[in-house]
This record gives sequence, C-alpha cells and structure tokens, in this order.
Amino acid sequence: MNSSKKTKKTIILSAFLLFFSGLANVAEAQSYLLDMRRDSARSDKLTGGVIEKTAFRAGDENIKITINIPSFQMTLWQNGKEVKTYPIGVGMKDYPLFVGMRQASDVIWNPVWIPPSSDWIEASSKVKPGEIILPTDPRNPLGKLKIPLGYGYLIHQAKGAQDLGSLVSHGCVRVLQTDLYDLAEKIVAARSLPVSPEEISKAKSSKKTLVAELSPPLPVEITYDTLIVEAGKLNVYPDVYDYKTNTPEKLLAELKSSGVDASELTGAEVKRILARAEGKTKFTVSVRNIEAGTALKNGSTSAVVTRTTRAKIARNRRTK
Repeated sequence: MNSSKKTKKTIILSAFLLFFSGLANVAEAQSYLLDMRRDSARSDKLTGGVIEKTAFRAGDENIKITINIPSFQMTLWQNGKEVKTYPIGVGMKDYPLFVGMRQASDVIWNPVWIPPSSDWIEASSKVKPGEIILPTDPRNPLGKLKIPLGYGYLIHQAKGAQDLGSLVSHGCVRVLQTDLYDLAEKIVAARSLPVSPEEISKAKSSKKTLVAELSPPLPVEITYDTLIVEAGKLNVYPDVYDYKTNTPEKLLAELKSSGVDASELTGAEVKRILARAEGKTKFTVSVRNIEAGTALKNGSTSAVVTRTTRAKIARNRRTK
C-alpha cells in the first residue's frame, strides 16, 4: 500500500474512533443529566404524598436502597415501602459521592482496604495505591463492615456521630456501626443468604473477614435532590456540592411539577426561602402555607441531621 492510501486509511479510522468516542461522551452526558434530574425516592411525585412504612419481613427479597446526598439520608425499602431510614455522611466536595444508579455486590464484615490510585493516597505517607490493608491494621479506615457499590464507591462504617450530616469521606457513604449492622443483617435475611447468625456474631467480635455475596446485586439509587415536596411539605436542602440546584427557577419548577400553586410567592420570597437553606440547615414549610402566601412566616429551619438524632445515637451507644 502506498503512503497516500495509508494516510487515507488512517484518517478514516481516526474519524470512526472519534465518532464512536463522541457517541460515548454524548451517552455519558445524557445519563448524567438524567441522574441529576432524578427525584428523591421520598418525593410526593413518586409516593403519591404518603410514604408507606412496613415492618421488615425476612425472606422477601424485593428490597432496594436509596440515598439522597443533600438530605444525608439512606433508606431501605421493601416492596416499595420504607423499612428504615439511616442518617449518613458523604463524600467531600473534592471527592463527591457518585450520583446515579449503582449496585451493591457484597456485604463484607472485617473488610480489607485497597487504597485507590488517587491524589489523596499519593500524598499519603502511610499507605500506597494497591496496597492490601488488612482488617487488623490500624490504617484501615473502613471499620467493621463495607458494602461495595462498584468503581471504588463504598458504604462503610463512620468514625462517629460527628460524620453524620457532614461531607467527610473520599466519595463513600459513612454509616454508624449499629445502623450498618442493622442494614447488613436485614439484607442477609431478605435475600436468605447462606450466612448464619453465629457467623455474623463471630465476625462482630473478631477480625476475621466474612463475605456474603449478593447475586443478583442489590440496586442502590443515589440522587442529588435539594428541592423536595415530601408528605405535603417542601424541604429545601443545602446545595452541599454547589451544583447550582437551588435557584428560583428550579424551586418554582419543583412546586409546579408537584401540583403546588405558588402564585402567592413573590420573587423576593423565593430567594429568601432558598437563602435559609445553607450549611447544615434545611428549610421546611407546608404546601398549604405556600399556597396561602405565608411560607416565610410559617416555615422553619432545622439541622439536616438534628441534635435529637445525634442524642439518640449517643444514648444507644452508651447502652450497648
């Protein structure tokens, strides 16, 4: 083949590669936009205005996990009903938690930790990327249990109650040990996994690794929903990752799509409502007060993870 034909062939091949690469990037962009628009599982648009609760049933494998980052909530659902909601900590701004659909592949007690190839690991003098850190090693930050979600994302043990409602991890979900044990044991019981209570008890009291494989994987939906009409109330959560989700246009669009008449809200009031959700504080007001034009007067602010929740956690830890 002469040089001109080789050059032409190379150009055509490069064009094809660029084309298919562009398709992949477009698909990724579309997926990202869809995930960022996804409503929290607790939204009235999905629940019909009522979040049905249920007592957990062993052997009923129709379960899933949802996580909404700005509300610092992780919920276990069974047959579309809420079993339990757990307060969590999530990734820092520089290492945000993934938004989208993930799958839990295993439940692992006393997990090893393999540091990822990341800048924060490269900067560490204690560990190296790819190193196997055993559960007996004090450098292992995962605690007693981890649930892998793929691509290095994990649900694992928090360091303490101070992690809850905070941006504390390198892209992972942190959960208190007691809550993590509870979640793991519910997953095992729902899926009827071949892991006995005796094995779990032994894993809790030792450093021996125990693995329960999830086949098929457990669906985990992670959303970034700062504006939620839930059970007849508007919750405005802080935009913790600065994704520009708390804008007047988006708030009014959320109210409209939820069937709320916001005609009594002025532009200035909308801005003041959004301004009251910042840091670790959320703003809550009933739909009735929005429609009556008394949203600011009757709305209230509170901690995303309340002191009451932290106090209960502390009491539970002291009594165990």
